[in-house]
Amino acid sequence: MKYISTRGGGEPVASAVAIKAGLAPDGGLFVPGFLPEIGLAEAAAAAARDYQELAGGILQSFLSDFSAAELEVVVEKAYGDNFDTPEIAPVHLLGEKMGFLELWHGPTCAFKDLALQALPHLLKAAVAKTGDRSEIIILVATSGDTGKAALEGFRDLPGTRVIVFFPDQGVSRIQERQMTTQEGANTFVVAVEGDFDKAQAGVKGLFADGELRTAMHRQGMAFSSANSINWGRLVPQIVYYFWAWFKGRQEGLLPKDEEFNIVVPTGNFGNILAAYYAKQMGLPVHRLICASNKNKVLTDFINTGFYDRRRQLYRTISPSMDILVSSNLERLLFELVDRDPAAVKGFMSQLQEKGCYQLGAQACARLQEEFWGGYAGEEETIATIGDVYQKYGYLLDPHTAVGVKVCRDYRRETGDHRPVIIAATASPFKFTRSVVQAVMGEENYRDKDDFALLEVLSGFTGEEIPAALRGIQEKPVRHRLKTSPEGMKEATRQVLGLS
Repeated sequence: MKYISTRGGGEPVASAVAIKAGLAPDGGLFVPGFLPEIGLAEAAAAAARDYQELAGGILQSFLSDFSAAELEVVVEKAYGDNFDTPEIAPVHLLGEKMGFLELWHGPTCAFKDLALQALPHLLKAAVAKTGDRSEIIILVATSGDTGKAALEGFRDLPGTRVIVFFPDQGVSRIQERQMTTQEGANTFVVAVEGDFDKAQAGVKGLFADGELRTAMHRQGMAFSSANSINWGRLVPQIVYYFWAWFKGRQEGLLPKDEEFNIVVPTGNFGNILAAYYAKQMGLPVHRLICASNKNKVLTDFINTGFYDRRRQLYRTISPSMDILVSSNLERLLFELVDRDPAAVKGFMSQLQEKGCYQLGAQACARLQEEFWGGYAGEEETIATIGDVYQKYGYLLDPHTAVGVKVCRDYRRETGDHRPVIIAATASPFKFTRSVVQAVMGEENYRDKDDFALLEVLSGFTGEEIPAALRGIQEKPVRHRLKTSPEGMKEATRQVLGLS
């Protein structure tokens, strides 16, 4: 299996090279030369043994330059006692023919753990495989959850340093405290003035900065990424959609040999792109339902084929989706235009120069055949959290609640009532203020901070506070560096000790 750039530059490379580099040299994203087919009987047999077995098989189909033994080490280290359930990602059945794929049982209580507990071990093996002795500097822009998951995954991993940039005042208080209290001699966290899109653009600018790369090379350093622009971050996410299919069948939600729908609340498009790849590989998915918050750039794109980031970015109660430039959409565009890199390059140039682009009629039809887009406002999100808890006693975080609301809209508008798997992307305890408001009422949170509300929510619902969040307010803050978007390069030089 070789990897090529969505923008057509360079020669095909092995997966180890793609994972180590993170971003293609021409600024594009690496994609596999083809999508392998996964036999469902084979996948079910592997999943029947455990999550690790399924993960090893799917990773092997994409990372053919890694040996089975190397990948066995990766999955054993990635998915073990660091998760609070041996199932790794259980499926919780609810009424309304809904199953929630709980992706928040890892060490940072968010879906990013399913990928970022594997990526550090993949990257370490990739560096060794390519013979590179550089210290790998992991750059991350986060809208909330990726940052902590990357910090935890790479903490004290020899030969690496990780620098996380997050939007100042643009994540939840608990998400921010998770990052700023991070331990590890090789971890660094920087708050960036502005929104996630500015932080993400700044990170891409650092990758493209020739002067900075030269200075790093003199010191034996090289950049890589832990965002889902890195194929090594995206490919482990494909695994859990096959796992959800298996668990859904096992528990009676998904009838044998019948199609189902998948709902994914998403901002940067990586999580739902993994579901799209799973479908192309043989998973019997009928429709991929893309759920957005008030920042509904993806909803509008799916409905019209017109991508337009020239709009206000709102800070919402589902901050991990507060994004207007969805980086992973570039990989989908590549597939929609029959893998024509010139077309993708044109779209990306238009996005950079004009802030928008328009799909052609054929590509738009393909998009709408695969995807359905909807969104939820703030009041609708709160109402959905309260409604689901009242009816079923099940707590949703504000991102998963967006998915439920959009799923209900989809069914009402289309009449399609197939069983659905909803990606439950974070623990509700990471967003206590919104969840307490939804299930207990405003009077129960007004005079309390987000950390006190952990106990309030636990006491009211009887749910345990996740171990990763227990006592987080008492941990010392270790990272206080702040910068403007224009100062991200200097902050990076400061962290790395570059003269």
